[in-house]
Amino acid sequence: MLFLICGLVLFLGCHSLRIVPASLRDGLVLRFGAGGFKGLYSIVSLIGFVLIIWGYGQARLSPSVIWLPPVATGHIAILLMLPALILMVAAYVPANVLKAKMHHPMVLSVKVWALAHLLSNGNLADIVLFGSFLIWAVLAFRAARQRDRANPTEAVPSKPIGLILTLAVGTGAWAALIMGGHRLLIGVSPFGG
Repeated sequence: MLFLICGLVLFLGCHSLRIVPASLRDGLVLRFGAGGFKGLYSIVSLIGFVLIIWGYGQARLSPSVIWLPPVATGHIAILLMLPALILMVAAYVPANVLKAKMHHPMVLSVKVWALAHLLSNGNLADIVLFGSFLIWAVLAFRAARQRDRANPTEAVPSKPIGLILTLAVGTGAWAALIMGGHRLLIGVSPFGG
């Protein structure tokens, strides 16, 4: 569990630089230079990510059960993952209405992903992992909306093809995960068993 927590601190700590006052991030950029800051940020994020994967894998070997989720929460999680994946794709597809309206679909995707997994998993490592990401996403979205209000930007034009592509790719990714991708990547089927 220690490696999981250390990984979360490193990974989410790096990704929290937009939550804390801008002076902290700006000070780091001044100290290390733009390239040095990006390099350090990338290295620390990658180390954190690897520690999260390794620590979570180790914690799953001897799980500490906190609660046993009802079967229905697993089905709810599968359904919640559809909008989570569509929102994730929306962060990258240009000219889609979801990004234009929501401004921060990636952070919203993390919120929905974390909530879905908290509903369907009751081990301590699951609660630590997904709970940490949910708390981070709530704080990150709040900070992003505050920045949006302080520095409004012009509306980004959207095109129907952007929405169609977003929905198609997001739905395709969701279908791939539920039809074996999750088991292949994570080692667990969303349907149990």
